[in-house]
Amino acid sequence: MQNTRSSKVLFLAQFSILLAIEAIFCFTPLGSIPITPAIVMTLAMIPVILTAILLGTKAGAAMGFFGGLFSFLIWTFTPPNPLFAFIFTPFYSLGEMQGNIWSLVICFVPRIMVGVVAGAVYHGMARMRGGSETPPLCYLLSGVLGSMTNTVLVLGGTYLFFGESYAQAMNVAYSVLLGILGLTLVTNGLLEALLSAVAAAFVGRPVKMALDKRTAA
Repeated sequence: MQNTRSSKVLFLAQFSILLAIEAIFCFTPLGSIPITPAIVMTLAMIPVILTAILLGTKAGAAMGFFGGLFSFLIWTFTPPNPLFAFIFTPFYSLGEMQGNIWSLVICFVPRIMVGVVAGAVYHGMARMRGGSETPPLCYLLSGVLGSMTNTVLVLGGTYLFFGESYAQAMNVAYSVLLGILGLTLVTNGLLEALLSAVAAAFVGRPVKMALDKRTAA
């Protein structure tokens, strides 16, 4: 009974630390790395991926929900770019461009799925290894696929549900929007995936090994 209670307390402490990091990345400039004036890497998915690796897929999905909640609050009350706020919140409008229920889908579902995909990839590969040590490739793939899940779902949802409004907000023709989103995928998306992979391998792996040793002891 005491061990179960201690495990729950430890889990909550670890989750809280990662949640605090997620909040810092979402609400402060520390969560963004400018590459060029047009390309900015965001770090908000890294705590979600690390949570999925360290604490399990369900915990990763829960962290993704909080990431979506933080994003929703930001885009509703202090949008970084009011022109595009309607994509992430139904409570923001700009002229004829109005958010709706699909805004919530774009804001929450991709981030939740980051935790699901990252956790499923890592823990699935770890189970295939049996009791042997999980190789760095498992962490790298978890980071890459988790990050790309967010990028693909956000861009895909934007095109599917708000394509014409988004093109209007960007002042471009709708016919070229798909190409613009594809360019975003291979610039921001791949850079963020690379950074997530590095974080998963060089932060997630040693922390996971330390936690496993502590549990075994």
